[in-house]
Amino acid sequence: MDSLDRDILIALQRDGRQTNAHLAESLGLSASAMLERVRRLEQGGQIRGYRAVVAPEALDLGIQAVIGVRLRVHGRDSIEQFEQRIGDAAGVCSCSHVTGGYDYLVGVAVRDLTALRELIRVDLAAIPGVSKLETMLVLSEVKPFAGWPVVSR
Repeated sequence: MDSLDRDILIALQRDGRQTNAHLAESLGLSASAMLERVRRLEQGGQIRGYRAVVAPEALDLGIQAVIGVRLRVHGRDSIEQFEQRIGDAAGVCSCSHVTGGYDYLVGVAVRDLTALRELIRVDLAAIPGVSKLETMLVLSEVKPFAGWPVVSR
């Protein structure tokens, strides 16, 4: 990946809906050369997809929370089982394996507190090996995820 590929990633992260022609013009490439580079970045996994940023209220998701999860055992089987089951849980938006007081931080979005309670009781607490859950309600989103930070090289 060269500096032009990096510039393409930065531009698409800012506006994934821009046309190939606009992207090519803004970075000084022909449309066909740009299309080839973007396809190569997609096939190589540097571009993982495109999506709209949707307001959670538009989908009737009134409650967001972050749940700290601690596992009882840290063996391969318990980790793999947790990660497979968390991926299947409705309402889970993100899950990160972390260091510190918890093993995982799980981001969730649900309709209401009743749905959150059910998600915790039925889906999360029922995963074998889970020893502790701590739920933190999101009061407001101070800085929404707007793409990966651009650092100078």
